[in-house]
Amino acid sequence: MQDLSEGVAQFQRDVYPAKAGLFTHLATHHRPSTLFISCSDARVVPELITQSEPGELFVIRTAGNLVPAYTPGPDGVAASIEYAVSVLGVSDIVMCGHSACGAMTALAEQHDLSGAPAIADWLRHADASLARIAGESRAQEVDVLVRENVIAQLANLATHPSVARALTAKSVTLHGWVYDIPSGTVTELRTSVPSPALAA
Repeated sequence: MQDLSEGVAQFQRDVYPAKAGLFTHLATHHRPSTLFISCSDARVVPELITQSEPGELFVIRTAGNLVPAYTPGPDGVAASIEYAVSVLGVSDIVMCGHSACGAMTALAEQHDLSGAPAIADWLRHADASLARIAGESRAQEVDVLVRENVIAQLANLATHPSVARALTAKSVTLHGWVYDIPSGTVTELRTSVPSPALAA
């Protein structure tokens, strides 16, 4: 906690004064252009990777950058997606996976998650991703699963009514990225936009 407290002090002393005008503007304006969905992994920092200023990204972080397919009922991920698309009017959505993802590693290597039932239940949202890597060599499984999971989660994203409407109206564009931690590179995946009919 001392490191965090010292960071807050440095922010207030050095960073905030240099951006005081921006923060004054942001106090009454919230119009991010991009919804950025990434893993909760502490090594993945969307604002750092994209060099974005405060207010430019609306960020959702979940273990394995998983987005459950839409179902009616209370859901924090669904509510955040709906807010970003329907209320804030973002024009782009980035689904970002990353190298050495713990969630994808656990699935690819079939880790025993019996002692972590909440994690095991959550990772079931990657069942379609696992199905896409059948037959891959063990050495490539995690890297391939990371990529295939980005594509599968974009398909899940398109089942959300707000996203489906925006895709139909061509007011939002979906992007699939994979961030490589050791090299700092970002690869944009060639993906076909899921059909909005999935959300009908």
